[in-house]
This record gives sequence, C-alpha cells and structure tokens, in this order.
Amino acid sequence: MKKPLHTLFRRADIQPATGQRTLHTLLHYPDTQPTAGQRTQHTLFRYPGTQPATGRRIRRTPLRYPDTQPTTGRRVLLVLLCCILLAGCDLIDYHPYDVRITGERDVNARNAARIEAACKGKKTIRFVAMGDSQRWYDETEKFVKEINKRDDIDFVIHGGDISDFGLTKEFLWQRDIMNGLKVPYVVLIGNHDCLGTGEEAYRRIFGPTNFAFIAGNVKFVCLNTNALEYDYSEPIPDFDFMEKEWTNRKGEFEKTVVSMHVHPYSDVFNNNVAKVFQYYVTQYPGLQFCTAAHNHSFSDKVPFDDGVHYIVSDCMKNRSYLVFTITPETYEYELVKF
Repeated sequence: MKKPLHTLFRRADIQPATGQRTLHTLLHYPDTQPTAGQRTQHTLFRYPGTQPATGRRIRRTPLRYPDTQPTTGRRVLLVLLCCILLAGCDLIDYHPYDVRITGERDVNARNAARIEAACKGKKTIRFVAMGDSQRWYDETEKFVKEINKRDDIDFVIHGGDISDFGLTKEFLWQRDIMNGLKVPYVVLIGNHDCLGTGEEAYRRIFGPTNFAFIAGNVKFVCLNTNALEYDYSEPIPDFDFMEKEWTNRKGEFEKTVVSMHVHPYSDVFNNNVAKVFQYYVTQYPGLQFCTAAHNHSFSDKVPFDDGVHYIVSDCMKNRSYLVFTITPETYEYELVKF
C-alpha cells in the first residue's frame, strides 16, 4: 500500500495553469491509508485556502489532535508508549530530600544484634571509633579496607555526620560503603545528618536516634546530642532515655561507654544543661569514658574535672581512627593513621 504524506505545515499558492489556489506542503510525515483500523491523516496546521474544484474559500482547522482507528492504530500507540516508559525508567530521579529508601534498613538494630552475639561472654572487647565521613567517600572506602585487614576488631562505632547536607543519597552511599566492613557497625546521628529531611532518612535507614547495646559486659549508650539543629524544640539530650538506660538490662553489664556526636561545651550542644547531662552520664555503672566526633580533629579532654574523659575522633578527611580496648582491669586506646 502506498503511504500518503501527512501535512504538518503548508502554504497557499496559485496553480499556474488553472488559477486555482492549492496548498504546498512545507513539512510532512508518511502514514498509511485509513483502512481497516489503520492511522488516518490528520492536519496539525494549515493556512486558509481555496478548494481547487469549487473555488470556495474554506478555513482549515489550525490545530487538531491526531487520532487512530479503533484497532491496529491504538495498539501500536499503546506499545510505543510502554516502550518509551520502560526505556526511560532509569532517567527518572527524585528530589534530593525525598526519603525513598532502597536497600538495607534498620542497620543499627541488625548490627547491634550481631555485636551482642559475637561478643557474648567476652571479658575483653576491642572496637573502633571514627566519624565525620560526610563527603570523603574515597577516604571512607580506604578506612573500610584498612579495618578489613585486621582480625582483632569486634565492631565499629561511626560517631555521626555520615552525610554533609542531609541528602538521602548521601546516607545510602555511605551506608553501602560501610556495609563493606567485615565486622558489624553502628552509626550515630550527627548535626549534618539533621539537615533537611536528614533525620527522617537516618531513622529509616539506621533506626532511632538514641539506642543502646551490650558487648561482652559493657553497655554502649548512643545519644543524639545535636540540640542546635532542633532549635531546642525537642528534649535533646533525652534525659528520660538516659535515665531508663541506667537500669535497663541491669544484670547483663558491669561497665558503660557513652557515645555521642557533639560533646558538652561544643557549639551544637545545649550547654544550658551541660552539667545536668554530666550528672546523668556519671550515674551509669562502671563508666569508662565517652566518645564523640564533630570537631574534625582528635582530642582527649576532661571538661568537668571529674576524671571522665571525652575522647574525640578525627574526620575521615584526615585518615585516622581510634582503637579502644576494654579489659577487665582497665581500658586503653590508640590513634591509628592510614
């Protein structure tokens, strides 16, 4: 069957022999004759002209949507539409603060269970504290490789700021990097993780912002201390949670380590309650020390002159981490550069 040409644009002109006006095609596309459910010819734009036979002037429709006959044409159109949608799925992206989560969720709860199972009955435990991986993806990947070379680490505590701007993809990228560790890990929430919809993304991927677990006979209390990011609209630190953990699972631990992202007297901490916070901290049985991050530099301070050390890990940009060893008699730590 010969394919006719469907007109998109035409201009009017006069036939030199008959003197009648005709429409000259400027742009057209091929189609099939309108038989047996095939596509019909549809004009999109035309100039007004004159019928060649009658000489009567007619006005062409300036815009008309294409249509199909009710069988073959519609099926072809439907198939083409499906192909376009399927081919374009990978091109669809979401808003950077859209909290659509792919992959593993409840990371902290799952890994805390692994830590407790692996450390059950141990009198000596060894763990790594690090933090502020943020935008330093290459350095974090190197950190994972370094830890995987060792066979003496029980688990890793990420001190927070796993993201830089609270973007969902930042959490997912860093989670996937940290999942490369051979040992389990947990992630605290940092102040950068609270930006935008970051807290919601954190909760969906890692879980509650305050949590605790027991390794051997040591309880680890992990706290959200990023008060400034909440404009003091929520109780941060959460003293109710802290008090509950004084006695929760009391018979299963003898010592305590308190971990947080920002420590008292830092810029993001609610320093109006710093001394109250320290009182709550010192009520934990067998308090060993506190860990923190945030400062992007290593430090070991005793801010309240009560013998309680706040030991702060560096950021991943500077390629270092802390290794803590807790024995029945004491504890020690080492700053490792890689």
